[in-house]
Amino acid sequence: MHYPTDLTLLFDATRKTIQLIANLCETCNQSTWRQSRYNIRSVKRALRKLQKLRRSKSKNLKKIDLRETEIASCCEMYTFLCHGFIEKALETGQQLIECDLANDFDLIEIKRFAAHGKKLIDQVRRRILNGEVIPHKEKIFSVFEEHTEWISKGKAGVPVELGLRVAIVEGQHGFILHHTIAQKTTDDQVAVPLIKESLEKFSSLTGCSFDQGFHSQSNQKELSSLLDLLVLPKKGKLSKERKESESSEEFKKYRRQHSAVESAINALEVHGLDRCPDKGLVAFKSYVSLAVVSRNLQRLGALVQKKARKASARIKRAA
Repeated sequence: MHYPTDLTLLFDATRKTIQLIANLCETCNQSTWRQSRYNIRSVKRALRKLQKLRRSKSKNLKKIDLRETEIASCCEMYTFLCHGFIEKALETGQQLIECDLANDFDLIEIKRFAAHGKKLIDQVRRRILNGEVIPHKEKIFSVFEEHTEWISKGKAGVPVELGLRVAIVEGQHGFILHHTIAQKTTDDQVAVPLIKESLEKFSSLTGCSFDQGFHSQSNQKELSSLLDLLVLPKKGKLSKERKESESSEEFKKYRRQHSAVESAINALEVHGLDRCPDKGLVAFKSYVSLAVVSRNLQRLGALVQKKARKASARIKRAA
C-alpha cells in the first residue's frame, strides 16, 4: 500500500495491465508487447512530469496561468497514454482468445486492472480538467486490495489509516472473546451485532464498556435491553441527567477498566496486525482471526508464567 492518489493509482493499473498482457504474449510466443518495459517507462515519465508541475507553489499570476495550461496539457497526455495502452492490451487479449492461444481465465486479471484504469482516467480528467470534486463513494484507494477503506480517526500523528476497521470484545481476564471486521460501516453500526454475536457464544456476558464512537440513541436503547450493565459514554454536550449518570462512581469505575482493551488493541498491532501481508479480503479476515488466536495464546502464556513465578516465590520463602 502507498498513499493513494488518482494519478498514482492510474499508473499502478496501467503498469499491471501492460505487465500482465506482456507476460501472456511471451507465454504464447507473441512479440506484440516486446517493448512493454519501455511503455511503462513512458507512462511513468508522463506521471512524474505532471506531479512536478502540480507541486509548484509560485504566487505569480502569469506563472499560475501558464502552469495551469501546462498541467492540463500534461494531464491530457498522461491519460491519453494510459488509455491507449489499456485499450491495446484488451484488443491483444481478445486476439489471443480468437486464435486459441489464451482463454478467458488468463484475461480475468487484465480486465480487472483495465477496468480500474478506465475508471481512474475518467476521475483524473473530471478532477483536473473539469475541476470537479470526486464523491468519496466513487474513489478507489487501492487497485490491488479493492476492499481498502479510507479511515479518518483524527489521531495526532496518524489522522488517516488505510484498511478495514476491526472491533474486538475483551473479557475481564484479558482474553479476546469475539471480533468483527467492519466493511463500509462505522463503529456505531457494529455495536449491537457485535454484542448479539458475543452473547451467542458467551451467555454469561452481562456488561460491557464501549468507546464514545459506538454511541447512538438506538444503540443506547438496544444495548440496555441486552446487557445488565452498559457503559456507553455519549458524544457531544451532555444533558444534566446524562452528566449525573456518567459521573456516578459505578460508571467511572467500569469506565476506568476500559483502558485494558486499548492495551489488547496495541498488542495486536505491535505483534503484526498493524499491516496485513496477505492478499485479498478472505486472506485479510483469516489473518485477523489468527492474530486474535495468537494474542490469546500470548495472554495465556503470560498468566502461566505469572503463576509459576508466584509458586517459585512461595518455595523460596518456605526455604
